[in-house]
Amino acid sequence: MPGNHLSNDEFFTQLVGLFESRQKKGHGSVLLTQKRLTQGESSATTSSAKAADDPLWDLHPPHPVPIIIRASNGKSKERRPDKVKLSTVVQPGDLDAFYTRYAEVCKSGMQALKKRDRSKRKKDKAKKKKAGGAGTDAEKKA
Repeated sequence: MPGNHLSNDEFFTQLVGLFESRQKKGHGSVLLTQKRLTQGESSATTSSAKAADDPLWDLHPPHPVPIIIRASNGKSKERRPDKVKLSTVVQPGDLDAFYTRYAEVCKSGMQALKKRDRSKRKKDKAKKKKAGGAGTDAEKKA
């Protein structure tokens, strides 16, 4: 997938579309992940030497590292053919502007969410407790 990354603007356009398609269907998931994009520049010997000096050496690299952001609708290929996978690379200098826009897109995508109805679940648990308690009392009397 290296080289198939979208530009930041294309990523946001398609991410909005992904949220909208989920809202139209009324269900579904959008998986968002992010991590540092490293190119395997350090060997095992240098990493062990760095770890001995400073156990958190990877938190402050000598030069800023780009971030890869991924989004997916989480549908497996076997069950549904319409799996969507998006990714973009954000350079360290663009992170503030990117995260500002990223937060806006995520908030707008989550506005249509409905609060989960848990009243039925609580009623079912109460019924089970009553039924379970009655059964044990009947067994004690017999």
